[in-house]
Amino acid sequence: MKKLLSSALIIFGIFSCSTFVFAEVDLDHGAQIFSANCSACHAGGNNVINPERTLKKEALEQYGMKSVEAITNQVTNGKNAMPAFGGRLSSSDIEDVANYVLSQTEKGW
Repeated sequence: MKKLLSSALIIFGIFSCSTFVFAEVDLDHGAQIFSANCSACHAGGNNVINPERTLKKEALEQYGMKSVEAITNQVTNGKNAMPAFGGRLSSSDIEDVANYVLSQTEKGW
């Protein structure tokens, strides 16, 4: 009985934490951040600097960027021609924009 109760509490804890994380994501805020900081180079999911490296589903999959973690890392630290936004945007801003990018990717921009 103790083992069953422990397992139930662990599952409840995991579910509670994952629900909390999703509740924190604000796609409308992510859209605002994207519009103000990213759209000059990435309007419509495109890339004016390097046309092959778009924010479209196929490109994100090809370059290993189809996760919140990968996008968050790229936005925070920058890479190649993309500047780092870690000093300009908060971590919650960056997480919201990463989630917004993935949601737009699934919609086909």
